[in-house]
Amino acid sequence: MKSIRTSLIAASLMLGLTGLTLAQTAPETKTNGPRAERMDKMHAKMGERHAKHLADLKGKLKLEASQESAWTAFEQSMQAPAKPLARPDRAAMEKLTTPERIDQMQAHKAQRDAEMQKHADASKTFYAALNAGQKKVFDTETARAMHNSGMRHGEGHHGHH
Repeated sequence: MKSIRTSLIAASLMLGLTGLTLAQTAPETKTNGPRAERMDKMHAKMGERHAKHLADLKGKLKLEASQESAWTAFEQSMQAPAKPLARPDRAAMEKLTTPERIDQMQAHKAQRDAEMQKHADASKTFYAALNAGQKKVFDTETARAMHNSGMRHGEGHHGHH
């Protein structure tokens, strides 16, 4: 029972933090035009909100000097990847056979899973460096982030396109 609860807590933290990170993900290709400009502005604002959330979290945690290196590693791992995960090209996907599309979707999922695992590992490592009071703050703040990103009651971000 304890391992299930621990797994659920870890998954909740990971989803909340991943929600923050996904907010920074940029589109695969940039095209000219008003839509591309709106997307660029939206991603910039989301990146600013992400940075603000991290700064707020750091302030609330009241880190000790000995925890700064753990925070820096955590903060760096929560940044969007230098090269955003490539989204499958819809036109190209339509030309593939069903098994080929399935393979492409599985490869894309594997990339997302690897990125999510990186965030999960960084979160767990940072969490281990916190004292009991800081862990409580971290739990509360990441639960709030998860709730605010729409990831509640089993709702993932996929239903909000």
